[in-house]
Amino acid sequence: MIQLSNLTVAFRTPGAGTKAVLRDVTLNVPKGSLYALVGPGAAGKSVLLKALAGLLPITSGQVRVGALNIGELSEIARQEYRAKLGFLFQNYALFDTLSVLDNVAFPLRREGIQSEEYIVARSRERLAAVSLAGFEHRLPDGLSGGQKKRVGVARATVKGADVLLYDEPAAGLDPVTSQKIFDMLRREQQASGATVVMVSSDLDRMLPTADFVGMLYRGELIFHGTRDEAMTCTEPHVRQFVHGLAEGPL
Repeated sequence: MIQLSNLTVAFRTPGAGTKAVLRDVTLNVPKGSLYALVGPGAAGKSVLLKALAGLLPITSGQVRVGALNIGELSEIARQEYRAKLGFLFQNYALFDTLSVLDNVAFPLRREGIQSEEYIVARSRERLAAVSLAGFEHRLPDGLSGGQKKRVGVARATVKGADVLLYDEPAAGLDPVTSQKIFDMLRREQQASGATVVMVSSDLDRMLPTADFVGMLYRGELIFHGTRDEAMTCTEPHVRQFVHGLAEGPL
């Protein structure tokens, strides 16, 4: 379903030349699976998600989602592709002037769905799933960081998209709510059969939900396998990160 072949993404910075954030990353995410992408800070996880979403130019290599080669799409085709994705941004990306319900409903209205009754009912159902029933008419400025994150999760799942990309879906949430979010995302994925790529620092709660795990380290994919293989991997950086072992700096 999702195939990355020798993906390299590099950025030019003033006075520092070109820096590769991702280097020759190759991985396959099977259709209908939940893929957990882990790694230390600045490893390239969010950049990989944005490359999958067609939000960043690819320096070399390929990104394929289904039959689409994302790097070869025109800008119009790219926009059409992105409109079919579910994407949760790490920084919420909510519209400040829209109510919570209208933020969640935005992807459905953008698709041109005519039934306002369906749009409102579906948006309310998603908000209830993330424990925000009754928040429909609030504005984002009146929400805590954790509540904004939950609105983002509701919006990302409202379309029932075939491909879902989550960047830190539980960041800023308390442990109980975090567990509810991961449980909800897993149930949604199993019910819909969607293909999910998820980045999170909450390994204790994310890994039990995953079918496959990949670890990025300094822009390179140093592990790809099942959850059980990740837990028993002897590669030092993987072992240190997954088990929280203090064996030296990452």
